Amino acid sequence: MKRWLLLAVCCLAAVGRAGAWGQKGHDVTACIAEAHLTPEAAERIGRILGGRSMVYEANWMDQASHTPPYAATLAWHYFNIDDGRTAETQPRNPAGDLLSAVTELAERLRDGGLPAAEERDALRMLIHLAGDMHCPMHAGRSDDRGGNDIAVTFFGEESNLHAVWDTALPEAARRWSYTEWCEQTDRLTDDEAALIGAGTPCDWIEETRALCSEVYEASPAGSDLSYDYVARFAPVVELQFLKGGYRLARLLNDIYQ
Repeated sequence: MKRWLLLAVCCLAAVGRAGAWGQKGHDVTACIAEAHLTPEAAERIGRILGGRSMVYEANWMDQASHTPPYAATLAWHYFNIDDGRTAETQPRNPAGDLLSAVTELAERLRDGGLPAAEERDALRMLIHLAGDMHCPMHAGRSDDRGGNDIAVTFFGEESNLHAVWDTALPEAARRWSYTEWCEQTDRLTDDEAALIGAGTPCDWIEETRALCSEVYEASPAGSDLSYDYVARFAPVVELQFLKGGYRLARLLNDIYQ
């Protein structure tokens, strides 16, 4: 492999580890949400995004946060919650955090009156961060950077716990396209949908924190994760995608009612 190509592959891998769910996970979350918008919300969102779909914009923020105009949003992708803390008792990062960002973006969009470019950016960020909010390691401990410093192997390949949950585990669970994920998993009854979409962003990140504790317990440093791990946690990934999608739709339907 040529040196420049090897460098490009390494850079792409590093970007993937910095995000959440990987590109496909965010696409699935946005696809599910888009399917459950009210006609009014769908029309407003379509105009704000210039005719582009929510899926098209779902991963924009992962790239934007690494550019100078949006560098202040880097800390918005996660909310590190330490052992013995909850979403309400964890001291906040002065640089921002995931819960604060989702709450404030929703409030700004609901209040309205934003210039067109600011409204578009706020909406694209909310679409993305709703996915981040349901990725377990994005509520991980600060001392290991949400699992980034916990070395594990996944099917014999060296990795870390954060990277496994961002991309490797969902891909190992199902080799589906994002549309297949949506078609095969988004089959809730009305009662199930109402239950899964309930709560507030603070409730949702607290759920994610509790799930993250389970992940830590099941995945200590040095673990060799493979088939048993995928069998145990693949249904969790599926449920988190559904939660993110239905809850994002609820937020947007409330904003654009």
